[in-house]
Amino acid sequence: MGNPKAFLTIHRKEAGYRPVHDRIADYGEVEQTLNTDDRQLQASRCMDCGVPFCQYGCPLGNKMPEWQHLLYKGEWKNAAKSLLSTNDFPEFTGRVCPAPCEKTCVLSINESAVTIRENEAAVMEHAFEEGHMKPRIPAKRTGKKVAIIGSGPAGLAAANQLNQKGHFVTVYEKSASIGGLLRYGIPDFKLNKNIVQRRVDLMKDEGIEFITQVEIGKDIKGKELFEKYDAVCLAIGSQVPRDLSVNGRSLKGVYFAMEYLEMQNKLVAGEPVSEEEIINARGKNVLVIGGGDTGSDCIGTANRQGANSILQIEILPKPQDLDKVDNRWPQSFPVYLKTSSSHLEGCERRWSLNTKKFIGEDGKLTAVEVVTVDWEKDENGKFVMKEIGTPEILKIDLVFLALGFVHPIQEGLLQELGVSVDGRKNVATTNSQTSEAKVFAAGDCASGQSLVVKCIVSGRETAEQIDGFLSK
Repeated sequence: MGNPKAFLTIHRKEAGYRPVHDRIADYGEVEQTLNTDDRQLQASRCMDCGVPFCQYGCPLGNKMPEWQHLLYKGEWKNAAKSLLSTNDFPEFTGRVCPAPCEKTCVLSINESAVTIRENEAAVMEHAFEEGHMKPRIPAKRTGKKVAIIGSGPAGLAAANQLNQKGHFVTVYEKSASIGGLLRYGIPDFKLNKNIVQRRVDLMKDEGIEFITQVEIGKDIKGKELFEKYDAVCLAIGSQVPRDLSVNGRSLKGVYFAMEYLEMQNKLVAGEPVSEEEIINARGKNVLVIGGGDTGSDCIGTANRQGANSILQIEILPKPQDLDKVDNRWPQSFPVYLKTSSSHLEGCERRWSLNTKKFIGEDGKLTAVEVVTVDWEKDENGKFVMKEIGTPEILKIDLVFLALGFVHPIQEGLLQELGVSVDGRKNVATTNSQTSEAKVFAAGDCASGQSLVVKCIVSGRETAEQIDGFLSK
């Protein structure tokens, strides 16, 4: 710890966002950056606690005290080296991770945690800008070949680790570009796709082969991979979205959130999008159903398209502000009201609303019926929903269902390979290995919907298991 009193004298300072009127006019990243001196001062606030709860909170086990100290001392290259020892892609998590490390930072007890996430992104940008991120080409190859199906964070992490262990790795992706959720699910204003491509290019230089626009199970039969590769890793994500089975669901104007976000990401990237796929919120009244990050991303996208109004609703009660929450860390991870940059750009938010039906004319959405609900405990202590009051009709032109995902697609690849699934229809694994000996699974297809940081963890752990399997 370079400055043992910095946490007393230096206040938390966030980089903040670009002005609203500026950022909603483009899809550039909304977060600003601190100058080098301020960033190093923010790192100095780390107390190097005897028990680094930040490491406990981080799924990857990043060594926060170590690289915060290096950053404070201006040893940017070594700070990046420390980060990369536990995290394959700090430049991604430094932008899109919800930062559980900050939730468990001792300073968060007083709502002034170290700016760990922002520091992480800054360290990696410095590493790339200064030319420290050079290809690491394995000195020796094992001769073993591994196929990774899917190029999201789990697939990329598994590919990176296996390549560094000397195996020949080929990543198959059904879309036009590599990145999966990072490329097509997260808007550019949160994660610029140049950041993704920069890492992909580096991995190519390190010897990883990427094959796009090839869907395994359709363009190439999955079992054909058994003949060509010594091991196969499924990293296909949890692609089946949770739906809302109410009257009027088939009306034009009701879409899954990912349909909308993927379409816009393709447009920003200059990829072709058919006329039928175009979803434009300009001048329309938009309803986002679901209060999570994906719903927030829809809000930011609709604002940039020029929506007339945006309403986000959630079926659960409104969370309390952080300063009013009783069960705060270290007792537990608190549930509190979160406001994203997209919310600040303009939208209305309402809670405890259930969607009753979609209303339309000539097959087109015109309104949505909702009703207020209350949550009460039954005799078994389980919360049950109860409608209160009279239904309300909202004038709505576009609805985006941001309700999460339930499991990977069963038809096609999974059925062909014959791998077992669990009770939730996720790929069943034991130490990342499926019921088929040569097939392993990483990320959301095995765990269910999760965070980018947890997918990276899963990719790393799966690579370790595959390496052990190939070494027998």
